[in-house]
Amino acid sequence: MSEEVQVPIASDMDVVRARQEGRALALRLGFSVSDATLIATAISELSRNIVSYARTGSVLMRSIREAGRTGMLILAADAGPGIADVPLALRDGFSSSGGLGLGLPGVRRLMDEFEIESAAGAGTRVTVRKWLP
Repeated sequence: MSEEVQVPIASDMDVVRARQEGRALALRLGFSVSDATLIATAISELSRNIVSYARTGSVLMRSIREAGRTGMLILAADAGPGIADVPLALRDGFSSSGGLGLGLPGVRRLMDEFEIESAAGAGTRVTVRKWLP
């Protein structure tokens, strides 16, 4: 049976809640403490991007089972300004906010699968998956 948690994101407190809920779900699914921490870090980065760039959005976390394997899907979505140049935003070191530029490239490295849909003025949807070893 699939387990699902959705957290509306509009503040730093919501970022913390999404991170905690995601870590707890990962542990319930059987991920190691270290993998659960990596998943929580990815959720934190995605949630913080929503607060920083779009102000509001949501993070959906769901258990998944495909082809005999178990994992976790995370979908971060917002209706914010979108990303004008997605390939540039995915480059290490790029930051439109003056930060270190580790957000999206870091999330991509932490997770097994990474998809992004975004366009200027159209919001952003990032879908990531992590599979149990």
